[in-house]
Amino acid sequence: MIPLSTRMRPKTLEKFVGQEHFLSKGSLFYNAIKNKNFSSAIFYGHSGTGKTTLARIIATEMDQDFVEINASSTGIKELKSLLADADTNFHSLIGKPLFLYIDEFHRWNKLQQDSLLKALEEGIVKFIGSTTENPFFSINNAVLSRVRNIYEFKQLSIENLETIVLNCLNDKDKGFGNLQIEYSDDAIHMLAEYSNGDARVALDTLGFIVDNMPDGDSLTMDKVGEALQRKVGFYHRGDDRYDLLSALQKSVRGSDPDAAIHYLARLVDGGADLMMIGRRLLVMAAEDVGMAYPGAISVVTNCVQAAQMVGFPEASLILAEAVILMASSPKSNKSYEALQGAMNDIRHKKIDPVPDHLRDSHYKGARDKGYGKDYLYPHAYGGYVEQQYLPDNLFEENVRYYHPTDNGSERSFAAYLKSIHGEAGEEITQNNQIRVKDEHKISKDVKDDL
Repeated sequence: MIPLSTRMRPKTLEKFVGQEHFLSKGSLFYNAIKNKNFSSAIFYGHSGTGKTTLARIIATEMDQDFVEINASSTGIKELKSLLADADTNFHSLIGKPLFLYIDEFHRWNKLQQDSLLKALEEGIVKFIGSTTENPFFSINNAVLSRVRNIYEFKQLSIENLETIVLNCLNDKDKGFGNLQIEYSDDAIHMLAEYSNGDARVALDTLGFIVDNMPDGDSLTMDKVGEALQRKVGFYHRGDDRYDLLSALQKSVRGSDPDAAIHYLARLVDGGADLMMIGRRLLVMAAEDVGMAYPGAISVVTNCVQAAQMVGFPEASLILAEAVILMASSPKSNKSYEALQGAMNDIRHKKIDPVPDHLRDSHYKGARDKGYGKDYLYPHAYGGYVEQQYLPDNLFEENVRYYHPTDNGSERSFAAYLKSIHGEAGEEITQNNQIRVKDEHKISKDVKDDL
């Protein structure tokens, strides 16, 4: 039986879903296909993102002979035979090049890849090679120099996958439109989210559910969870998950390791995506622990990467270590506040240019303009020398963005700044002297958690 994902492959550009960053109506990519002058290309990216499907659509639109082979099962002997036939046809009355699609092209060695060079140079073939590997490392430079167009296929968005799944449920020719299956929006969203950007996973999971679902049943979150072997837990289109992430961050910020580990456990038990948790932990390390323990971000980064390597369930042990570390660390958000203060001034003040002595002086004519003149190289003065760094108007206003706390490691930074700036440094060390202005904009990523 043909898998649902194969059966549902779109046949036209208009029905292709995803890769909007290079494929949209009116784009150069789109027009090259419609104008029938599409040249050779490399498609690379994750599985299930449409590389093979798009190659087939292009061949159809170009109205050329099309041959599809897989590098894992085709050797150099078969390739040379194909190229010999293509050469004969190209120099005959037909006069058309062969459109050759090679899947998993990175599996061929240098000799096999180089077998294409002559045919590419002479225009005997138009070639698309697809690979899940970075082509700049896995494909010979000689091939890359003859294939100008290299397109990265990104993982499909949740919205893309929802569209693909709904198209299948409503398609009466190739999909399940004739069955009139009832479904919940949450079930479709859950299937799309847990498919990790892979249309093949989403469609074949849908096919498995429908093929084994009793007549009259509807498509529910429980069935999606069973098919994907994932616990539904707290899943409600992500809403509960974001509440738990918010509670996790606020518990870490409040130095309560018991509450923090509780919310981490609920996220893991509820089936939250590993990288969703990881991204939030990295934000917390920078925003909430910050300069009070600058090493936290390195430790948390290593924990997130290690968790990715081992996957669940063991990944939860590594994430737990990162959470308890941050909850038990001294806290400072002063680097965050410093950034927000600087961004606020940039957006709301007229800022003077970079002072001349700080400008780049390495190009011809820069010195004639006074750029770099009178700049004092701090290392020549023992590591610090007093000079102006802020633009003129901010310097004259004695603007300060960074006001360190006395927490953890930040105390030593405050002492250093006081030692080099003298009385001005004493102002910096007063934690509560200057507060971030109410109008400071909170970064989009974390605004709901503050």
